[in-house]
Amino acid sequence: MHRYRTHTCGALGLAEDGKTVRLSGWCHRIRDHGGLLFIDLRDHYGISQCVVDPDSPAFGLAEKLRSEYVVRIDGAVRKRPAGTENPEMATGLVEVYVREIEVLGAAGELPLPVFGDQPYPEDTRLKYRFLDLRREKLHANIMLRGRIVDSMRSRMKGQGFFEFQTPILTASSPEGARDFLVPSRIHPGKFYALPQAPQQYKQLLMMAGFDRYFQVAPCFRDEDPRADRLPGEFYQLDIEMSFVEQDDVLGAMEPVIRGVFEEFAGAKPVTPSPWPRIPYAEAIRKYGSDKPDLRNPIVMQNVSDHFRGSGFKVFARLLETAKNEVWAIPAPGGGQRTFADRMNSWAQGEGQPGLGYILFFDRSKDETTLQQDPKATGIGGRGPLANNIGPERTEAVRAQLGLKPGDAAFFVAGDPAVFAKFAGAARGKVGQELKLVDENRFEFAWIVDFPMYEWNEDEKKIDFSHNPFSMPQGGLEALQDKDPLHIKAFQYDIACNGYELASGGIRNHRPEAMVKAFEIAGYGEETVVEQFGGMYRAFHYGAPPHGGMAAGVDRIVMLLAGEQNLREVALFPMNQRAEDLLMGAPATATLKQLRELHIRTNLPES
Repeated sequence: MHRYRTHTCGALGLAEDGKTVRLSGWCHRIRDHGGLLFIDLRDHYGISQCVVDPDSPAFGLAEKLRSEYVVRIDGAVRKRPAGTENPEMATGLVEVYVREIEVLGAAGELPLPVFGDQPYPEDTRLKYRFLDLRREKLHANIMLRGRIVDSMRSRMKGQGFFEFQTPILTASSPEGARDFLVPSRIHPGKFYALPQAPQQYKQLLMMAGFDRYFQVAPCFRDEDPRADRLPGEFYQLDIEMSFVEQDDVLGAMEPVIRGVFEEFAGAKPVTPSPWPRIPYAEAIRKYGSDKPDLRNPIVMQNVSDHFRGSGFKVFARLLETAKNEVWAIPAPGGGQRTFADRMNSWAQGEGQPGLGYILFFDRSKDETTLQQDPKATGIGGRGPLANNIGPERTEAVRAQLGLKPGDAAFFVAGDPAVFAKFAGAARGKVGQELKLVDENRFEFAWIVDFPMYEWNEDEKKIDFSHNPFSMPQGGLEALQDKDPLHIKAFQYDIACNGYELASGGIRNHRPEAMVKAFEIAGYGEETVVEQFGGMYRAFHYGAPPHGGMAAGVDRIVMLLAGEQNLREVALFPMNQRAEDLLMGAPATATLKQLRELHIRTNLPES
């Protein structure tokens, strides 16, 4: 017999009835039923119920066992007595009558419970992550992650992609985030950087003549904590293709992502192909976001014409400036004053002065209206805005938005470049509050035609708005002749349920266009040569047109696992302060280590 087990704890069934077996695992739960001890023994594969009665030679030791002891158990498999079967367990038709127990590893008092998945302080969970990972839900999430990654790999290989591994120690480059730097002992005063993404290497693979690359790649960014990204490091499904246009990349990636979601979404519907393609500017205008949650049916509209020159002077004066607009956020079923007050309070909590609104009602069923006009008909509007702009403009707003009695509309005004993000948040809040969002589906779309550049108000300069390596629509001619803020790029994202799941672009593979693109953003040719010398040189020796993208593995797993926090789908994540509480990182280096690296610390004054 094997030293530790003949079967796993998830393998026993009626076929083993009467057999002598050996199991090893953790004491998941121990129950005392009037002198009869029941031990739920757990391993990676499942749970088996083991029974110890006072006549068993193992009973004395069994009484000393505690939760999470690791034990070896020998015993005989038998059918459970009628009425005690557990159909929810894979091994629920049998139990093991215990004859012998050996303690393989004792357990002290637990800092957090393993049995059950009740909430527990996050810092404790991360410090004792090895215990946390034993818990059923988290354990299942990690296994789900592995199956999802396997599915991604299989689907990529099925489309002719080959997996490559690119370097982890590389050079620093200005790709939008702060690098993690690694000091070089051999080259004093010089530093490697951990890659923010394999961007340059995967493009260089295309220069080297490889046609279709992919990698489940670790990426490192020294960013301040973000709710939608794990601190320090994350993983992405990274791809690149040669001799392709935008449609080719979208056509290759959509079936991979859609297929993974269809495979693991359970009963939740997934947007069928072809996914809608929404230009960036349209996404901002309709949804206030470049990663819209399309499960929310609310579509915002520009209603400026109905307020221009109206009696509502606040909006009328704003509209005297050409760039200003008034947007409406329809709220089907939100025509109650209490709801309007809640939305107004929420807006003030977001740092806004409030939200204008109009509540629509049926005039023929409204007592106040009928007292004034017993023959009243039609739909009316209530609220300060309706009172100031009058019934004709109010009706024009309602007709444009397609609203009915019992509905409402909320309004934001000013420069859309400033208020669009808030308007999008208000759209989301209305949808959630009125339960308009279908939580049980995955709604996908491509967001396309991103602007190549944006204006950096803080530094009063033009910056890249997305990926600096993307090809501008119109090529070098557009860079030379067009207003940079009007240039669109061959850049695209996958949006799903309010998250950006993937991002990519067709690359700028012409050296003269690359230099010009960076010049517009304030980088001279010498900077391009210094920071991106390998790729810049490669472009001079026969560069194929190429493009690709990267999908966030952590976010995909989080959505498919039904979790709200990325830490619930990662093995050993850091906390929001970018600390690894389990391993004690970051830690102070020893003086010997610093001397070897020729480094002296210069700590800020406390």
